[in-house]
Amino acid sequence: MPAGSCAPSWAGASPHAACPSSLSNMMMTPEHQPKTRTPSRKCCMQPVVDKILHVLRTEDDFLVAGHATPDGDAYGSAVAVCHLLSRMGKQFRHYTSAGAPDTFDWLVHPEAPRSSLQGFIPSWSIILDSSDSDRLDPEVRDALVPERTVNIDHHLGNSLFGALNWVDASEPSVGTMIAKLAHGLDIPLTGDLGEAVYLAMVSDTGHFSYGNTRPETLELAAEIIRLGLNPGDFNAKFEKSWTPQRIRLWSHALGSAVLHCGGQIGVIRINRDILRNTGADDHDCDGLVEVMRRLKSVRIAVSIRETDNGHVKVSMRSHGNDNVQLVAKHLGGGGHKNAAGATVAGTMDDVEQLIVHHGSEVLNLTCPDKACDPASEQAQTKA
Repeated sequence: MPAGSCAPSWAGASPHAACPSSLSNMMMTPEHQPKTRTPSRKCCMQPVVDKILHVLRTEDDFLVAGHATPDGDAYGSAVAVCHLLSRMGKQFRHYTSAGAPDTFDWLVHPEAPRSSLQGFIPSWSIILDSSDSDRLDPEVRDALVPERTVNIDHHLGNSLFGALNWVDASEPSVGTMIAKLAHGLDIPLTGDLGEAVYLAMVSDTGHFSYGNTRPETLELAAEIIRLGLNPGDFNAKFEKSWTPQRIRLWSHALGSAVLHCGGQIGVIRINRDILRNTGADDHDCDGLVEVMRRLKSVRIAVSIRETDNGHVKVSMRSHGNDNVQLVAKHLGGGGHKNAAGATVAGTMDDVEQLIVHHGSEVLNLTCPDKACDPASEQAQTKA
């Protein structure tokens, strides 16, 4: 098994699996059976966390990267790791293919992210918020040495592509996991480090409004605020980052959205022509799917976006027991119960049909009706 992967010594635990979000259903031999309670997730996670902390303390020359086209959790977590390494006096390079995303260019970085790894040979790579190495930019993927890769993630179905795999699907964000590393290193979540962790947290919890928000999440936010972060100042930077191009894109995308299955599956479509005509970029698409989720009738909200290489990037959201991770699995993707995605080869029309087909199965729906315009009388009635 990869060195440092989380593998309890209990019978029934696969040596190649990441820790489950709950250990309550694991089979145990009598000698390992707890007298009063099921082993906690921390019991399972601590060995790999300790090994990651050891790497951070003893190694140098790190490559830090999140998934391609990083969102707030991937970028905020990466910047937070860079602040940790900087405070420890370590050398590192943070890679993003286009440098700092415009949406987050206000976030203070200890060293500007690079768009090239030419001439840089990392001793260790720290990969964040990526369920598989295929989700990384090609230059990062080519630089990885699996035996010297730390993989920190919270997605179901992570492929465990590193030597040290800390994967916990119960964590609301990778940012909360980075905060635990900071605690383990006795580095306070002050200043720019705290703000980077806070960005990661609010991005993946919808400002602490999603079902993945736990008491510990709010307690961590309170800790960062006590250490000096001003939520009002943060939100002013976080919210006031839109451009005219983004407004034009959202106007077009929302105006052309369609509903399926009596309004229960809502789809937003974005092709390359729309992006070119509005002057927007891929980052400007972030958050569109959340708007579709706000329709009363919609149980599965979807955005599908055409990529430069002829694939279709799918993002899905839901509420409660409507499991979009099952839909994503049919498409070769993954994620969480209420937030999942995939990248699929094919046309947007074909991918949309697949989503409606598998989505209707997950919701146990019969969908005889054709897609309808959300602004139509039919859609307004059903929404």
